[in-house]
Amino acid sequence: MIEFRNLQVVYDDAIEAVRDVSLQADKGALVALLGSNGAGKSTMLKAMSGILYAEEGKINNGSIHLEGADISAFAPDEIVRRGVVHVPEGRRVFPALTVEENLQVGGFTTSAAVWRERRDQAFELFPRLAERRDQIAGYMSGGEQQMLAIARGLMSGPRLLALDEPSLGLAPMIIDRIYEVILDLKKKLDLTVLLVEQNAARALEIADYGYILENGRIVLDGPADKLAKNEDVQEFYLGAGQSGAHKSMRDVKHYKRRKRWLS
Repeated sequence: MIEFRNLQVVYDDAIEAVRDVSLQADKGALVALLGSNGAGKSTMLKAMSGILYAEEGKINNGSIHLEGADISAFAPDEIVRRGVVHVPEGRRVFPALTVEENLQVGGFTTSAAVWRERRDQAFELFPRLAERRDQIAGYMSGGEQQMLAIARGLMSGPRLLALDEPSLGLAPMIIDRIYEVILDLKKKLDLTVLLVEQNAARALEIADYGYILENGRIVLDGPADKLAKNEDVQEFYLGAGQSGAHKSMRDVKHYKRRKRWLS
C-alpha cells in the first residue's frame, strides 16, 4: 500500500530529521510509528502528505510509493485525491468555522451528494459532532476537536489514514473512544492506518506492526505483540523493567549508552 524507501528529510538544508528510513504498511494494516519527541515520526507523515515545504523541509534522498507509484513530488491535493489523508498533531481544526463547515472543507474533492453521505457517516461515528454541527470549532473541547479532525479527514474517502498523536492531551475516556473509532474504521472500511504515538502501550494494543524511531532512524521493528513483549521496549517505552517496576528518569537517561539495538 505505502512504502518509504531509504528516505532522508532535511530542514533548512542543514538539519537532518530522517535518515535512510525504509518502512511499509500493507493494505488494511494498522502500523504504529513510535518514539520520543524529535525522533522523526511526524516528519515521516509530513513527507508522505507533501507538506514539508511549509516548514522549509524537503526530501533529500529516497522516495515514497503508494501502491507502486512514486508520490514523493506530488502536490498535497493530488495526494489527497489518491486516497491519503493526514490528521496532524494538535488537531488543527479551522477554529472560526462551524463543525459542518470544517467537514465541508474536508470534502472539497467530492461532489455534494457524496459529501452529504460521508457527513452523515461521520455523525454516526461521532454523535457529539452531530449535536454540535452549528457550533464554532474553536470553542469545542480538545476531545471534540480531535473527533472533528478525524471526521474531517474521512470526508475525502481515504484509503490510507495517517494519525499524528490522536491521544495527545485528551482524557482517558476520550482516548478510549478515539481508539475504538480507529479500529472500527480499519475493520469496516478496510483502511490502512499509520499511527504516530508517544503512548507506546496504547498504540501497540491495537497495531498490527510497529516501528520504533530514534534520532531519525529505525532502531527496532516487528509485529506489535512481539514489540510489546520486548525487554528493551518495556523498559524504555512502556515504563517498566523486568520486574514491572516503573523506571525512574535517572535510569532512562542511561538509555543511549545501554541500548543494544544499533550495536
